[in-house]
Amino acid sequence: MIEIERKFLVKSEKYKKQAFKKIAIKQGFLSTDPERTVRLRITNETAYLTIKGKSKENGLSRFEWEKEIDKNEAGELFRLCKPGIIDKTRYLIKAGDFIFEVDEFYGENQGLVIAEIELKDEKDTFQKPIWLGKEITGELKYYNSQLSKNPFKNW
Repeated sequence: MIEIERKFLVKSEKYKKQAFKKIAIKQGFLSTDPERTVRLRITNETAYLTIKGKSKENGLSRFEWEKEIDKNEAGELFRLCKPGIIDKTRYLIKAGDFIFEVDEFYGENQGLVIAEIELKDEKDTFQKPIWLGKEITGELKYYNSQLSKNPFKNW
């Protein structure tokens, strides 16, 4: 499956009042190879193993494969993850026909808040909420796999 998304910095906390769901997320990486990343994620309800391919040159799309796995097994697999576990809260906000996922980071990435919107087509248009800041689509340093290696606090 091809994932098409755009990423933005968030400039205010107004998104929190608009959220219809809040999810605690812990994630680690088994591989952060530039050609493919292998991510392990545990949320409030479930656990997932995800493989993502290299982004296209414009940063908008890339291959993604994801499978739900047993939470206990995911907990065991975390022992194999590279250093730099990501801890964040995800807020889901409806915006027209789309949903923004706003991630508020903790730990070594405290202070970073990123919004992303998954699109059906690279040419899709959407309404930009007032709390949306600078677009960072394709800027590798904002990818979770990179934040695990070079956290926001080091910038």
